[in-house]
Amino acid sequence: MRQLGLRLFAGFYVDATEAPWSQYYRMYSYVTRELPELVAAELPARTDATGIFGHSMGGHGALVCALRNPGRYKSVSAFAPIAAPMQCPWGKKAFGNYLGTNTDSWREYDASELVARRAFPGSILIDQGTADQFLVEQLLPEKFAAAAAKSGQPLRLRMQPGYDHGYYFIQTFMADHLRHHAEQLK
Repeated sequence: MRQLGLRLFAGFYVDATEAPWSQYYRMYSYVTRELPELVAAELPARTDATGIFGHSMGGHGALVCALRNPGRYKSVSAFAPIAAPMQCPWGKKAFGNYLGTNTDSWREYDASELVARRAFPGSILIDQGTADQFLVEQLLPEKFAAAAAKSGQPLRLRMQPGYDHGYYFIQTFMADHLRHHAEQLK
């Protein structure tokens, strides 16, 4: 959790519905509405050419934000995302706390559930290290790949041998992600 001004934000890029988190934990709205409005008002940004990417929980957030808002985001990529949070311990704990016990409401914040229902208009790039200590129990990229195949989603899931969950992994492949976004944003 971090504090920006007087607002508090929690991870997993959800708008919490359960007390006590529901009063302030609105990260999904912040990323998809408030932040883009602020950027558009303060910077010379092209709002018609927006991409999103992230790492781990942020990768999960990038996928969810793009899949739920294909008109806003023209490109998306992720490094080691939590790809199927409804099926992993981290996601179950967070969703239970922030969204309550009704798992049907969780589907709107699970990238694998979303991509199975409808494809994103562009290709998705995901890099995942094979030596990532969270790969098997928490990240589950194979679940996202299967869901993407179900909807016909173009996906490049690159399993990178020997890389863990750290920032050297991201640094190594960042240029590829920037190229991916540049191609999609043309």
